[in-house]
Amino acid sequence: MSMGRTEKEQLRVHIRWMIRRDMPEVLLTEQQSFEFAWTEEDFLRCLRQRNCIGMVAEHGEKVVGFMIYELHKAKLHIMNFAVHPNWRRHGVGAQMIAKLISKLSSHRRTRITLEVRETNLLAQLFFRSQEFRAVRVLRAFYEDSGEDAFLMEYRFHTDVGDEVEETVNRIAQFEEN
Repeated sequence: MSMGRTEKEQLRVHIRWMIRRDMPEVLLTEQQSFEFAWTEEDFLRCLRQRNCIGMVAEHGEKVVGFMIYELHKAKLHIMNFAVHPNWRRHGVGAQMIAKLISKLSSHRRTRITLEVRETNLLAQLFFRSQEFRAVRVLRAFYEDSGEDAFLMEYRFHTDVGDEVEETVNRIAQFEEN
């Protein structure tokens, strides 16, 4: 059986806070990922905000991916998210998303949102594979190109259905005895 592209070796990464020293590698990944790339000034302006957080995915001594997100009262909002082209399709992005999902809770922050360019099909497919759904079209969202964006959203699973089922099963157990 031939190895499909999606079956590449999973790369274990360490996800940590972004530090100043990471900036050259982050900028390189940014420039190789996007036609309209953020500048160092864009990153710094964002990261100076109190509610803005930068994290990197590290493999060995290399930064192979990063994410910038904002903390809001009821959600996390991804501002920027990229994996270096050489390290894509190795599960790096999925591990970064898993890290974000682990920060959600049923009673506080219950959603993760982001905007994706309508032409960025790879990103749309990636986020769909991580259970994000396109919830709205934002017309002419990007000033640089006049392009539309899809607002995509991940919702915290409260597993309401599972709880109901469990309750029924527990009752059923008592009835059998």
